[in-house]
Amino acid sequence: MTKFSDLNLAPKVLKAVTETGYDTPTPIQAGAIAPALEGRDVLGIAQTGTGKTAAFTLPMITLLGRGRARARMPRSLVLAPTRELAAQVAENFDAYAKYTKLSRALLIGGTSFKDQDKIIDKGVDVLIATPGRLLDHLERGKLILTDVKIMVVDEADRMLDMGFIPDIEEIFKRTPFTRQTLFFSATMAPEIERITNTFLSNPAKIEVARAATTNTNIKQGVVMFKGSAKPKEPSEKRELLRKLIDAEGEACTNAIIFCNRKSDVDIVAKSLNKYGYQAAPIHGDLDQSHRTKTLDKFRDNELRILVASDVAARGLDIPAVTHVFNFDVPSHAEDYVHRIGRTGRAGRSGTAIMICVPRDEKNLEDVERLVKETIPRLDAPGGKAAPATAEPEKAEEKPKRTRSRRKKDDAPEAKADAPKAEEAQPAEAAKPEPKTDEKPRQERGRGGRGRGNNERRDNGHKVVGMGDEPPAFIAMSFAERAKG
Repeated sequence: MTKFSDLNLAPKVLKAVTETGYDTPTPIQAGAIAPALEGRDVLGIAQTGTGKTAAFTLPMITLLGRGRARARMPRSLVLAPTRELAAQVAENFDAYAKYTKLSRALLIGGTSFKDQDKIIDKGVDVLIATPGRLLDHLERGKLILTDVKIMVVDEADRMLDMGFIPDIEEIFKRTPFTRQTLFFSATMAPEIERITNTFLSNPAKIEVARAATTNTNIKQGVVMFKGSAKPKEPSEKRELLRKLIDAEGEACTNAIIFCNRKSDVDIVAKSLNKYGYQAAPIHGDLDQSHRTKTLDKFRDNELRILVASDVAARGLDIPAVTHVFNFDVPSHAEDYVHRIGRTGRAGRSGTAIMICVPRDEKNLEDVERLVKETIPRLDAPGGKAAPATAEPEKAEEKPKRTRSRRKKDDAPEAKADAPKAEEAQPAEAAKPEPKTDEKPRQERGRGGRGRGNNERRDNGHKVVGMGDEPPAFIAMSFAERAKG
């Protein structure tokens, strides 16, 4: 069995790794570190939670052992899609490089430009950044990337999902052609292949697990749920979530609950706190200091439940998460792999439970197609997967709407029958005649669309030209013309 001591890492790096408690590399680490140390480009594909971060930080620290960074010219660059993931990479770098003199800078949104500028001006060996904030510094002329020797793109597929590809292409253009490029991803989409063909040169491809597979240590399940009525469904769904948490009992020491929308993150967290569950939200609209404090409380077991959007799906490295609850089926099937990958890490077992309402069934099919397995169906606590009254109520509503439309459509038929009534009552037949004369004028004046509006505007008064007595000057002019 391969050990870290067999991978030609620098002695100071090996010492730091040993102190972290690791002796044997994971498959992605064993496969990626050797070619990376040889200077080759690397394309690493492995499911989340398998140690991809160490797979590029360890060889990077070893390769940068010699040399010195110049002001505003970093020697290596690591791109991460989210603030949390970038912060996780920075923490790993600090742990593994503590016996070296390498410096690093973290450029993420929500923090001061001024503080970041001070660090960059001193010169950094490793620059860890999100694409947006990095481009901000580049546009301000605070960074020069012509000295970058190693470039890492972490969670490349997530970069695609978040629309960062144009930003990454712009960043690549500003780096030397001779750089070493390392791509790491949990899934291998066709678009990733196109990008790697563009930016990587004869890469060593390490695929230690089938693309988009889930960890076998994670027990999965989905509850098919239908609310009793559409307005009641959100609150009933939150009630089901609380029952699922309770059903796990003491086994659920902590949990992450994922929602598709930021607004739902806040609502679910507030609801859980209302019923006595210790929960806090985390999503992209919260400032960075608040997000950091929330994550620290969750890591320190001061907070039991974290309610998150997908901004946290790939950026959390908390080894002891016992449960993941998907309040919504993710819109992108790949996100399911990353969400449930927050549990069952480092060889531990975990549980992932999802709630699926009828409108999300197509997304569920996409998830099962991606992971190539059927997620077991679970009964809701109490044995009721969906209220029995849901379907009859919807069935009754449809005929009601149909009958109301028929009544509107029957109105022209009633008008069509009006002439028959006139034939039976000839004395009253003359009354509607002015309206028939009036109709063409109104339709011509309003394009045939404003008949009802004209009738309301005229308040029942008929418009009959100039009336029976035209102005005298008009009659006079006609009379004079007749005499002439």
